[in-house]
Amino acid sequence: MQTMDGYKAFLAEVRALTGLKAMSPDEDGLVTVCVDDKYNVSLQFVEATGSVLCFVELCRLPKDSPKSLYRDLLAGGLFGRETAGGYFTLESETETVIYNYFFDGDAAAKAPEEFISALEKILQLCDIWTDRINGELADAAGAQPPLHQTGMIIFP
Repeated sequence: MQTMDGYKAFLAEVRALTGLKAMSPDEDGLVTVCVDDKYNVSLQFVEATGSVLCFVELCRLPKDSPKSLYRDLLAGGLFGRETAGGYFTLESETETVIYNYFFDGDAAAKAPEEFISALEKILQLCDIWTDRINGELADAAGAQPPLHQTGMIIFP
């Protein structure tokens, strides 16, 4: 798929297979649907490369998130560790973790069923990472005792 018209035809096939009527692109080729009241899944056609960028908002991190969590996300993003070839970004204003994956547009257009299956697997991966992030946040919150239990003296 090398054109916006080809992308729109592809999305029409995806709509027919999934029944998701909201899977209609805007004039720039962006589609966003909320899946299971849990994830905002967006698809953006990149006409210059003929690819489709899929990005999924996972969760918002608290401002005091532990460094180990950022290292884990960075390793997943840089080295593809447990990301199935995707990568993470962090929206700087809201601290939203976003999973990103590029689909080859031609391959997706030839096999929309496989594309849908890949999207389902991406959502399963997002569930795993969301649980992992929540676990790390819970561990960090429980790992540090209050100051009065540490024996530290705080000077004014």
